[in-house]
This record gives sequence, C-alpha cells and structure tokens, in this order.
Amino acid sequence: MSNNLSQIASKIARVRSLFVAALALSSALGTITVASAQTVTPPTTPTQITPQAGNTAFLVGHAVGSQGYTCLPTTTGGTSWTVNNARPEATLFTDIFGQPLEIITHFASINENPKEGIVPPLSGNATWQSSFDSSRVWAATVPGGVVVAGTDPESFPNSGSIPCLLLQSVGNKQGPAGGRLLANTTFVQRLNTNGRAAPTTSCSAGQTQLVPYTADYYFYHQDQ
Repeated sequence: MSNNLSQIASKIARVRSLFVAALALSSALGTITVASAQTVTPPTTPTQITPQAGNTAFLVGHAVGSQGYTCLPTTTGGTSWTVNNARPEATLFTDIFGQPLEIITHFASINENPKEGIVPPLSGNATWQSSFDSSRVWAATVPGGVVVAGTDPESFPNSGSIPCLLLQSVGNKQGPAGGRLLANTTFVQRLNTNGRAAPTTSCSAGQTQLVPYTADYYFYHQDQ
C-alpha cells in the first residue's frame, strides 16, 4: 500500500512540475508577444546611427557571442585581420522573472528574401532569427552608420570594443507558420558593445580567430 501511495505521490509531483514549467513557458511567450507590441526606449544616439523618423523601437535583446576574423593578404604583401568581413555568432536574451531567456539568434546567412533592387552578397548578410517563430531579418550597415565605441558614455561607453552600428533591413521573412516577430523590422541598432575588436597581432593568411563580445541590439519597425 505504501509503495502505491509513493508512486501516486511521485506522479502528482511530476504533473505539478510539468504544469509549472508549461505555465512559465506560456508566461514567457506572452511576455515576448506583449514586448513586441510595446515601445522600447533606446538611449539617445548620434544622428549617423539613429533610424530615420517614422520608425520606432519595439524590441531589445542583449547579445552574448563572438566576432570571427580571418587573416588575409594585404596589397603591400603582408597580412592582416579582416574587419569588414567579420562574421557574428551570438545569442540574444531578454530578462524574464529575473532569468535570461533566449529570444533571437544572430549569425551571417544568405538573404533568402531580398528587398526589391537588393543583390544579396555571396558572403551573406547579418541575420537575426526569432527563437520563437523563426521569422528573420537580414540587414546591412547604412552608409556612415558606424561610430567608434567609447565616444559616448550613454550608448557606447566601452573603448576598444567593436563599433556601434545602424543597420537597415535588406530582407525580411516570416516564420514557417506565419510568425512575424522580426518580419517587419526596418532597422537594427548595435549599441553598448563590449569586447575587443579585430586582433592586432601578426597572423598567417587563412588563420581565423574568434573574439568574444556583448552588445545590445534594438529592433525598429515602421510606425503604423
């Protein structure tokens, strides 16, 4: 009898654990849905990395990841670490009940749904993909949309880190089930970067190196 009661109690405990986990996940998903419809207040930024009027921030994620650099030959016969072709790999988080929750992955990929007049580079574009509905945005840095880190105490205070950027969407795509979290993104800001930029050491052609970094990414959409 006691053995049966123990089994029943164990089953009840498992059911309760599953219920709590499901409730927490439901709350988290609901929070993300609500967040995507609310206004996020980004820090004040210089004009060259501020999205044009008529666009509003709707989501922010704190990124933890790395920038990948490749050593290539230079025109002078030497070698150096590339900066323009650095490849990002990062995970973006938001805070839910005091715990970090993954919301977006960031990487480089081929633009599968380019905007009219855009010819996707074979090297790929910076990509952000929702961890919830798999919607995506591809973006490229706007002309002049680069600011050296450490030159503004509010939005990019960390000297020696990768630059802060303003990127504009060059393609968007809904998730396979019609998810649209990032499908209407117009601009992406990379702010508050913290992590060493391209290596300054000597290198051999073809050598690669990953440099860790963190940053805040703000996502904008066009005002309705």
